Amino acid sequence: MALSFCGWESRLDGRRLKPGQAPKRGHGYTMYHGTHKSSARAIVTSGFRPSSGGTLGPGVYCSRDISKAMGYPGSCSPGDRVVLLLRVRVGRVKKIDGHGALLQTSWHQQGYDTAWLPPSPGRCEEDCVWDPGRLAVVGVAHCADPAVKSELETLIRRQGQGQGQCKTCGRHTEASHTVGKCWGCGESICPFMTKHVCR
Repeated sequence: MALSFCGWESRLDGRRLKPGQAPKRGHGYTMYHGTHKSSARAIVTSGFRPSSGGTLGPGVYCSRDISKAMGYPGSCSPGDRVVLLLRVRVGRVKKIDGHGALLQTSWHQQGYDTAWLPPSPGRCEEDCVWDPGRLAVVGVAHCADPAVKSELETLIRRQGQGQGQCKTCGRHTEASHTVGKCWGCGESICPFMTKHVCR
């Protein structure tokens, strides 16, 4: 029996979780990070520097709730705040609730990559990621200064053109994707492309 290959189309598998939904191990999620506009440039060009402490201990803080990120940093005026759009590979996640409270600041020593504090009345959810290499800035979600926003978006595009972005599928990645030829039409394809249709 002969099979005729004609391409494919895939749908994303629900990675935009609501803030109250628990992140799953090994998945990547869209999150937000609030910072001062003067710090945003350094984050985009040089990466995140983990904090030395906080509610969940040392790490990089972010949230799937943009309203949480919009309040940071608390010490500056709202016009100086920038919210960066991130892609975060959470790895092994520890939920910090009644059962996990003993590990609130020591979760990484127990082999976890991310701590997740679920939302509660009056408090937005937040995540703390141990390794800054698990976060990639992919856009600007909020910036009141149009000139700064334009500059940051240009820097983000430049960063994406170098290593870490597959030229065939356009996705950000730590390792290069294996690009091959479609056996139907001969066009270059990547297994991470969401759509390919043979001509």
